[in-house]
Amino acid sequence: MNTSNTNAPSASSNNKVMVAVEDHKQGVEGRGLRNARGWRLVVMAGIVGSLLACATDVVEIPSAPADIPPLVAVTTDTAPLPPAIQRAGSRWVPVRWAELPGWGAEGLHAVWNAWVRGCERPAPGQAGLCAEVRQLSIATDAEQQAWVMGQLQPYRVTEPDGTPPNGLLTGYYEPILDARRQSDARHRTPLYEPPDGLKAGQPWFTRQQIDRDASAQAALKGREIAWLADPIDALILQIQGSGRLNITEVDGSQRQVRVAFAAHNGQPYQSVGRWLLDQRAITDARWEAIKAWAARNPQRLNDMLWSNPRTVFFREEELSDFDARFGPRGAQGVPLTPGRSIAVDPKSIPYGTPVWLATQGPTLNIQRLVMAQDTGGAIVGAVRADLFTGWGSWTDEAYTTAAALKQPLQMWVLWPRQP
Repeated sequence: MNTSNTNAPSASSNNKVMVAVEDHKQGVEGRGLRNARGWRLVVMAGIVGSLLACATDVVEIPSAPADIPPLVAVTTDTAPLPPAIQRAGSRWVPVRWAELPGWGAEGLHAVWNAWVRGCERPAPGQAGLCAEVRQLSIATDAEQQAWVMGQLQPYRVTEPDGTPPNGLLTGYYEPILDARRQSDARHRTPLYEPPDGLKAGQPWFTRQQIDRDASAQAALKGREIAWLADPIDALILQIQGSGRLNITEVDGSQRQVRVAFAAHNGQPYQSVGRWLLDQRAITDARWEAIKAWAARNPQRLNDMLWSNPRTVFFREEELSDFDARFGPRGAQGVPLTPGRSIAVDPKSIPYGTPVWLATQGPTLNIQRLVMAQDTGGAIVGAVRADLFTGWGSWTDEAYTTAAALKQPLQMWVLWPRQP
């Protein structure tokens, strides 16, 4: 993953870096814990802040003094199960902790920073829990796991009628692209800010009209943020919903900025990969194959691009050294964490919810705790998730993982226990 190169309603816009991905891709306070963890809950806000500054770095946790008994992990789970919870897009069926595949096999420190960031905008009814989450940032693995098991109840996510779903996990990432502030003979594809008068939910000019119609071009004049050399890269950036630009300014200086999703033109999204497959122009819908086809057929490039009438508009954001350690802001309004933030259907799972994710396939074989912090136009369904893999260029792990990821998925939400 490229980390050397140094906020949107949704960072997972339509999400996918190949057609399979392109076609898919939005309290209870602690009880009985304070005495047990004693010295650990006297945590200054500055310590938590320093942990956030470490982002995904591993933090060494000091051992508790010998005279302070450690928190005993929960070893029994025999209390009566609560009733199922019905949501607009799913049904949550209560289960025992032992039913979560892989639960307890890994510590929770890797997800804790993402959880703390999510607590900047907590899920409804979880503000009290978030106070405890922040305090537990320097707790041991055993303490964090015991707290989670004591305060939260796992629920299997199913279809609204309770039937087991055919879940799907895909991936998305934040591309890093070269750009220029002014157009030249090579950099001729603009990224635009939203035009004046654009109204959400109302159709505006199509992608083809934006390229050809004088009225559309007049409305966008002066709204150019930057210029790219490859129109397919611009399309990829629009599908991913955000990205980083290594931009060359007018004076020749270079810096990295972030462009985040701001709006779209209200037109339906169509996959260019699917358009090519339907025409039997390609048999492999990876972006590498799509680019290769475009290189062989430059006279048909616009036809391919115009098959997707939707255009995404961006806003430019400064990228500080601290911000560069996190992904773009997702639909929850907090920065995404690589490997620990997912985009979900908010009708199924509210933003800010901890989710136990289990998937096995050719790209990933993981069981881990993640946070529901984003959504996407094609992320629809009870057990549907897009895993944020990070940021990078074409050769980095963030891209290669996101491009290949399409495999079965199971999800369990962790929801506050009722008093």
